[in-house]
Amino acid sequence: MKIGPQSTRQTSISTSTPDQIVVRGKDLCEDLIGKITFTQHTWLLVTGEMPTESQTRALDAALVAIAEHGLVPSVQAARVTYAAAPEAVQGAVAAGLLGCGSVILGAAEAAGAFFNACIAADGDRRAAIHTIVSDLRAEKKAIPGYGHPYHKAHDPRTGRLIAVARELGVFGEHFETALLAEEVIPEITGRQLVLNVSGAIPALLLDAGYPLLAMKGVPILARTASLIAHILEERTNPIGFALTEAGSGVISYSGDVPAGFVAERKEA
Repeated sequence: MKIGPQSTRQTSISTSTPDQIVVRGKDLCEDLIGKITFTQHTWLLVTGEMPTESQTRALDAALVAIAEHGLVPSVQAARVTYAAAPEAVQGAVAAGLLGCGSVILGAAEAAGAFFNACIAADGDRRAAIHTIVSDLRAEKKAIPGYGHPYHKAHDPRTGRLIAVARELGVFGEHFETALLAEEVIPEITGRQLVLNVSGAIPALLLDAGYPLLAMKGVPILARTASLIAHILEERTNPIGFALTEAGSGVISYSGDVPAGFVAERKEA
């Protein structure tokens, strides 16, 4: 059964013969293995072009900034899955990645789209930001890339990524727009919402020339390394079942019970 258009049956990413492997037009063994970093290879795979030194360092900084986040839901999902199925490391990693959505890790792509919309709008940039943010508020939608439940006054990663952008000479209109929006948002919301790391990463990478359509892949790629670390630790220092017990300890049952049912008392 044919589903969707199938007029183009080509790929420009890789090809091979029994004696040679080609990736994005380069000989894998002669040009890439042992000669470029994984960050450079990622940029090459995504864009089809070898990155400059500044682009490599920008992507590197973004990957390092977002990789580890502690025991967030995606990490808990991975560790609990591994505790239940230690024979399936890939399943545990997949479980963690499936928890990467609009609240956790997906905001970078949305923030990048927000910056692009503000830049593309006609007229004064501040006025464009004001209009777009006001529309988001009217629709009761979050402003992607702003505010943090823990780093309320300042996200320290944002400051460092701004410094990196300036050091690399890639600080441009996306970061300028991001910081201008940080000034405008309180005028609309009545409260300060700081530019967080999920806003700083697309600002940095878009200014460096990274494509928006691949933005969601950056935190997913970075978090994969962290998930592997947590799963390895789960093997030697298991806390997966402790996480489930801790969850049951703070959640109470509020449904109906049969006559004569006496709830078990939980230890304090």
